[in-house]
Amino acid sequence: MHKMVSTADHLCVLVHGLWGNPSHLDQIASSLRERHGEKLHILCAKENSGNYTYDGIELGGERLAHEIEETLSTLEKEGQDIRKISVIGYSLGGLVARYAIGLLEAQGWLDKVEPVNFTTFASPHVGVRAPLKGWWGKFWNVMGARTVSMSGQQLFLVDSFRDTGRPLLSILADPESIFIKGLKRFKKRSTYGNILNDRTTAFYTTSLSKEDPFQDLHDININYVDGYEQVIIDPHNHLLPPTPIDVESLSGNSCEKHKAFMKDAPFWMLVFVLIGPVSTLFLANSVVQTFRSQRRIRLHAEGENGLRFGRYKVPLLIRDAQSALEEVFEHANAHQGPAYLSSTESELSDISETKPISPARSHYRKGSLGSIASKKSRRSSSGAKHHLSKLALTSEQFSIIDSLNDVGFTKYPVYIHKDRHTHAAIIVRSPKESFYEGKIVMKHWLDREFAV
Repeated sequence: MHKMVSTADHLCVLVHGLWGNPSHLDQIASSLRERHGEKLHILCAKENSGNYTYDGIELGGERLAHEIEETLSTLEKEGQDIRKISVIGYSLGGLVARYAIGLLEAQGWLDKVEPVNFTTFASPHVGVRAPLKGWWGKFWNVMGARTVSMSGQQLFLVDSFRDTGRPLLSILADPESIFIKGLKRFKKRSTYGNILNDRTTAFYTTSLSKEDPFQDLHDININYVDGYEQVIIDPHNHLLPPTPIDVESLSGNSCEKHKAFMKDAPFWMLVFVLIGPVSTLFLANSVVQTFRSQRRIRLHAEGENGLRFGRYKVPLLIRDAQSALEEVFEHANAHQGPAYLSSTESELSDISETKPISPARSHYRKGSLGSIASKKSRRSSSGAKHHLSKLALTSEQFSIIDSLNDVGFTKYPVYIHKDRHTHAAIIVRSPKESFYEGKIVMKHWLDREFAV
């Protein structure tokens, strides 16, 4: 009996995040099958599941590229004609996907299949180094980088990638890299990022922004996309002119804040009680998993995998090859708001951003964790006047934002109201009733951003 050959000609690759597994992508996969079942072959990548995500974006990207290549070769042997490819990344998976895309470009695969859609959901494109001030910011940015092995170092931009002397995320966004060349080949590029309660991946990093217009949600009038109100925010014009001040509404807001605090009080009491033992267990597990991860990385380079994956050690730059535990994280990173650059620092950063990314690793600028800036104003296309200050990011982070924005992304801010865990809710990571707003995100993506 002959095996039925699928008529699907479009491979859609789904990539999970840190500590994740393919089941986290069930809602995305089922939404795709429901809408485009006969046209798509869906690959929920599994080679980086669980603690394997500790091993870093490079090794994860190599595993993903290999998994995609094997899938394409297997489908070809089965008589299936795959002509298009789309890659969808969630959280850390968005960075792993971008690395794999560069390898596929270098290996010539993007000449064989047409790159169509690249989308990320809550992905830390600019890393997770928090723009915090004071001792807590320094503590978090130093300790956080040491809890998730190589992935942690890369996410906090404290690694030195290969012989470049630069962080991997800087290389990943270098305009002359194979990664940017591959990314540019996709017809549609989009990001979806939470504006509230995503303490794993903040708005600035998921949405490639130097500012955060959603710091105080009580003082702004959000402009939603028609048909997706209260969840999907207009990517081109986030805010409408402010509504007239109403004393009663201000009083109501105060009451609502009080009610929200009282409602959340038991939760925060539980966090306070558990944070000590949970953190201790998390850090102990991190030590064990970091040791195991370093061993896997070493064996990957030296053992059979070194021969198997050696062909992925391609030149990273086009012109110059030589310069080529989640809840604990969330609560720890939520202790204070972000810091902003002072007006003088902001002007200096504007000057530095006009310069190309240096081949030598750029260091954090003195004073980048400055006091809250005097607010600068600008007008949105609607005529509303908004006051925004530049976040206290590093020069490397500003360069990454500039480079990826030059590539071009449609960036959708997402407002999840009904659940505190917005990082999981944005893709309905589990069948939790309060995650239903994530289904609106999926619907919008399929309606507006996903092409077959």
